[in-house]
Amino acid sequence: MKLKHNLALASNMAVEFKTQGEVISYMTDWFARPVLHVTDVDASVGFYVDRLGFSSPWRFEEDSKTFVAQVERQGCALILSSQWPEKVGKGLMFISLNVEPETYEAAVAALDALRTELEARGAPVKDGRWGYRLLVVDDPDGNQLFFNYPNETASGNS
Repeated sequence: MKLKHNLALASNMAVEFKTQGEVISYMTDWFARPVLHVTDVDASVGFYVDRLGFSSPWRFEEDSKTFVAQVERQGCALILSSQWPEKVGKGLMFISLNVEPETYEAAVAALDALRTELEARGAPVKDGRWGYRLLVVDDPDGNQLFFNYPNETASGNS
């Protein structure tokens, strides 16, 4: 059966296929997994799992050496790769926590609780600023995770 496909991509990412007069629609969501470049993937997976509470659903190995792995926690997925050594330690991830209720107080409490958890796990946590207060974690290669506190000025709390 010969099918003619007419692909239309709308602004809301709905994809339509037209097959012999019948329209079939699919909604697509994008799923981004940024790559952090590391020296030793196994050591980095250990850090992200043991110190930051991530899990590792898969890894690519060749000749008993891990070259790429994914770590994930609560919807945040990162790929760790040792394939481009010139890029090691130059990554920066900006991570926001979605909290309910969506209040200034709840957001601060969530970040404070995360900080307490990470410190208890032995993660290197420090304060930072990028126009507003941050919780900063450096991985063993120098890649940074920035967790933002709510903007104090915008919320009326200074």
